[in-house]
Amino acid sequence: MSEEFAQEKQRASTWFRELRDQIVTAFEALEDSQATGPFADQPAGRFEVTETKRASADGSDAGGGLMSVMRGGRVFEKVGVNISTVYGELGERAQNAMAARKGIPGMKEDPRFWASGISLVAHMQNPHTPAVHMNTRMFWTPHAWWFGGGSDLNPCIEYDEDTAHFHAVQQEYCDKHDTAFYPRLKEWADEYFFVPHRGRARGVGGIFLDDHNSGDWEKDFAFIQDVGRAFLPAFLPVTEKRRTQEWSDADKDQQLQHRGLYAEYNLVYDRGTKFGLETGHDANAVLMSLPPMAKWV
Repeated sequence: MSEEFAQEKQRASTWFRELRDQIVTAFEALEDSQATGPFADQPAGRFEVTETKRASADGSDAGGGLMSVMRGGRVFEKVGVNISTVYGELGERAQNAMAARKGIPGMKEDPRFWASGISLVAHMQNPHTPAVHMNTRMFWTPHAWWFGGGSDLNPCIEYDEDTAHFHAVQQEYCDKHDTAFYPRLKEWADEYFFVPHRGRARGVGGIFLDDHNSGDWEKDFAFIQDVGRAFLPAFLPVTEKRRTQEWSDADKDQQLQHRGLYAEYNLVYDRGTKFGLETGHDANAVLMSLPPMAKWV
């Protein structure tokens, strides 16, 4: 791996690991505290951790990460919190896509890249408790660097007060850096998480950013850290409120159908899914976001 930008790369990679550890600890504590409900008498869920590797064409070291997945918990039916740091050279397909979408010159002449990030998707036992997605990442090439990511809420049964809380926390953390960030990133999320073939949004939105480079790495790194820090205070209170709420068979059916919508989006439109598969990262880690069960009508 190139020594260019080495210190910044290491700091970013370390932060994503720290954020992962905080979230895993918080989620396992939530499992421990679930004392009522239909799953309260089963063992509290725990994350299974698997090391992942990126496959390179020539067999050289290309990085990897940790896939942490909890299945069949008291609160979480399936939740994954993955981190990765991968590097090497982009294949021709990925080069062309990157150059076309981001307008980066020189990719064919020097196709090296480095990318690190955290990706989280949670699918819940209780259909009143919303599914959620969060990711933050840093990407580097010899020609450019940028941050991206965001967080969005995906309830199958919507509650206005839950949506308001989730968005209020996102705005609070964005406003620390620039009051123009939240409205712009909210609008971006609304556009990005739209499912064209269904003519509707995937969920109730959140924030989304990509290609974030103000020219000041320290400033941008501080912001992407706060995007990550906003996740737990935005999501945990909603989960704690809904996790013991009674549900019906119709509620569960509605949840399964909404998961079908989620799966469609991730397989057809999600950039992270496409990039991970195109660049040879562990397919199980890339597809961790898919729900354990879903339904189509």
